[in-house]
Amino acid sequence: MKAGNPLAETPKIFTDADKMAHAIFEQTGGEIRLALPLGLGKPVTLVNALIRIAVADPGLRLSIFTALTLERPKPGSDIEKRFLEPAMDRLFGRYPALLYAEMIKGDGLPDNIDVSEFFFQAGAWLGNNYAQRHYISANYTHARDVLIAQRPNVLSQLMPREGNRFSLSCNTDISADLISMRHAGQMDFIAVGEVNDALPFMDGSAALDAAEFEMLLDPPEQFELFSAVRRPVSDAQYAIGLHVSRLIPDGGTLQIGIGAIGDAVAHALLLRDRTKLDDLWQAAPFPLVGDDAGPFEIGLYGVTEMLVGGLLALFEAGIIKREVDGAAIHAGFFVDARDMYERLRAMDSDQRAKIAMMPVSFTNALYGDEAAKRAARKHARFVNGAMQVSLLGDVMSDAAKLGQVVSGVGGQFNFIEQAFALDDGRAVLTLPATRSSGGKLTSNIVWQLPLTTVPRHMRDIVVTQYGAADLRGQTDEEVIKRMIAIADSRFQEGLLNTAKKAGKIAKNYQIPTAHRNNTQNVLASWLAPHRVALLPDFPFGTDFNAIEQVLLPALSGLGDAVGSKRQIAMLIWASLTLPAHPQEAAAMQRMGYTADVRLFEPLQSRVLRGALRVKAKKQELHSAGPISAK
Repeated sequence: MKAGNPLAETPKIFTDADKMAHAIFEQTGGEIRLALPLGLGKPVTLVNALIRIAVADPGLRLSIFTALTLERPKPGSDIEKRFLEPAMDRLFGRYPALLYAEMIKGDGLPDNIDVSEFFFQAGAWLGNNYAQRHYISANYTHARDVLIAQRPNVLSQLMPREGNRFSLSCNTDISADLISMRHAGQMDFIAVGEVNDALPFMDGSAALDAAEFEMLLDPPEQFELFSAVRRPVSDAQYAIGLHVSRLIPDGGTLQIGIGAIGDAVAHALLLRDRTKLDDLWQAAPFPLVGDDAGPFEIGLYGVTEMLVGGLLALFEAGIIKREVDGAAIHAGFFVDARDMYERLRAMDSDQRAKIAMMPVSFTNALYGDEAAKRAARKHARFVNGAMQVSLLGDVMSDAAKLGQVVSGVGGQFNFIEQAFALDDGRAVLTLPATRSSGGKLTSNIVWQLPLTTVPRHMRDIVVTQYGAADLRGQTDEEVIKRMIAIADSRFQEGLLNTAKKAGKIAKNYQIPTAHRNNTQNVLASWLAPHRVALLPDFPFGTDFNAIEQVLLPALSGLGDAVGSKRQIAMLIWASLTLPAHPQEAAAMQRMGYTADVRLFEPLQSRVLRGALRVKAKKQELHSAGPISAK
């Protein structure tokens, strides 16, 4: 042990990852069945050493059970490279690649190594045969039991230290239960860890003595943590957040997820508490559902599998303040932008202690001390995202056609199950009404789904930018009416005709006038007066610089046009006929193109220039006043 190291003699301390990996293989007899936390808590340096050694020696065996392998994006197209590569470290952190992920995407893993995940980084493994074949579908609360069935003999985790103590920090989710089961003699494994002091030290059930670990890696250099980039919040996402904010009662319980919609919900709750929104609500072009629009006097209690930046902001603002057993938030894991880790580290220890990291067996289920959980989780609102919802209320959230897994079930079904089990709980599923791909616009509200994550007999509340549909306890016919009411108007008649042909709605039913203006233009007209003062693109900050923030909406429009010759031609025409974007020169230079228009500039440059000008024109129109619903 090196001089000055505060650790006790119980764990063996390594500074060399390969030496520690060899020692683990030796202690396990050459066969490691590794339980690895999802997301941020992976000890990357140690895991990569285990992979290298197993690759070099086919006589060894390494099986890994994990989830949410975090990866920095690999830009594909030239325009993606131009945008991302200069900013990669700033946006995502200098987070090292996990070798097993690189091998799965490359030539494949050798026969003596296998990796199974129960949740994917969204979209990362679409089309990858190995990852799709080895995916294990499991609710988050069941993943622990699936893991136990693999008979793990090694548990490994990334941890910060504080004197002679360590913290499970970002991943108490399953690890805390496994440690407890080992104490009770129900499991037999060795616990090993890697030190990384960039993680905040979370106390309570996350804190462990060094004696819990047989080996610890204290590397000479600690790697940077993965940073999840915050995306700009669109009009549709803000409208969803505003609708959801009216469904959250003061004194209740809240769970939200990561992403722009989660940010929109959290920001809308902050606005509701601090700002009089009467003008915004009175101008709403869509019927409003929910009467909870006042400030938070009692405050909320947060119980969530994932602690996200939006929840932390609500906690810091004193909105999440209703305490249960001394904590205002109980959470199972976290991964977010780097500033969230920094805020947690800098927080006063007494304040940070009010964020209690717990296993998901606590956060995601009522089992175990059920009476106390029921008393604590009053007026619970569990807010999660979906990909598509059928007219009958079935939900698709984790996979797409041909069984390709996009992400995973995770804890979504757990929270929907809780919402039905609690006397006054509600499950709120959010999704934009449409999506655009390859230049084609499609509805996210459909007649039938290719795959189902949540069955229609557990339908509850569905929210799009056009309003909220309360489906619980309603007849199929009424559910269809309410779902069509929050669909985009370009698809409403088609959906209604399909339902009529199926005999699920009266032949003479007509969509009410109040729900016939569900268009992007009407939405933009409603929110445009508030976008600068109340609804910023990045309500909780961003690592994108100012000119990158200008580029993002143009690149989004460009991405929507890919695959459509007509839309590409329209962008080229826009580059020739519309006035220049006010910051066009700087934006083009940031992408490595010439600032000024050139007659023979590359096609991609010309199309991007057109996308910038189209966005500038739209912003000008929105600022000018109300827009026609047509």
